[in-house]
Amino acid sequence: MGISALRTEHLSKRYGRLLALNDLTLDVPAGEVFGFLGPNGAGKSTTIRLLLGLARPTSGRAWVFDTDAADVAAAHRRLAYVPADVALWPRMTGAEVLDLLARIGPGTDTAYRDELVQRFALDVSKAAGTYSTGNRQKVALIAAFATRAPLLVLDEPTSGLDPLMELQFRQAVGVARDNGQTVFLSSHQLAEVEAVCDRVGILRAGELVEVASVAQLRRLHHTEVAATFTGTPPDLTGVHGVHGLHADGAATVRFTLNGSPAAALRALADADVATIIVREQSLEEIFLAYYGQNAR
Repeated sequence: MGISALRTEHLSKRYGRLLALNDLTLDVPAGEVFGFLGPNGAGKSTTIRLLLGLARPTSGRAWVFDTDAADVAAAHRRLAYVPADVALWPRMTGAEVLDLLARIGPGTDTAYRDELVQRFALDVSKAAGTYSTGNRQKVALIAAFATRAPLLVLDEPTSGLDPLMELQFRQAVGVARDNGQTVFLSSHQLAEVEAVCDRVGILRAGELVEVASVAQLRRLHHTEVAATFTGTPPDLTGVHGVHGLHADGAATVRFTLNGSPAAALRALADADVATIIVREQSLEEIFLAYYGQNAR
């Protein structure tokens, strides 16, 4: 059994009558990029607060590597954290903030930090009080990615970033993985999780409803196919893997496909196909299928 970077057993948190997190048991192995997915209010930030020792669980326990999360000082020597809402010291420059964070953290690769400053196009000579939300986010991300901490805990880390910077973020996650670091990424942005994570846990209303690899999640969904024909469309009734079959006019057939496409492809090959469009469902659509329409 490999080392766990994060582990929880029956972790629950109640705020008065509100059960924010219910009986969470989770194991994130060292070296994994783990996506913690759910709509706003699902309990993701509550979970992170418990993992970081910023809140006490009502019941259950959490560990950071082999350290009880309740031992905050020891646990934080092994991790770097990027909060959803980054607050900085307003009168310090970006460079001064990065230097301070490097001194209080578990060590920093300063050459890589300087490279990240360039990649994220951050002007570190400005006072942090003048920074936009996105620039404050960049400071926290640069500090975290440049650290030698074996665990990075990122709570909605790209919420203030533009698409170009999101790409830099994804590359930095890849570098962290190559370094053997563990990344725990809380997000409601499915494309982000799909792009960088090895496995995904889906949280709904404080409960973990699924843990799967991104590949496994993809297998749970259907591929949508639309084909037009120059002649008569084939009869796909009863063909293995074909569902939701319906004809649009005389020459177009639409259906969803799950499992092996071989039988459907053979049936299509025997007809005069003019065009074929194949579209995979996004993680978002799979996600909505789990949650029902309430997730919107």
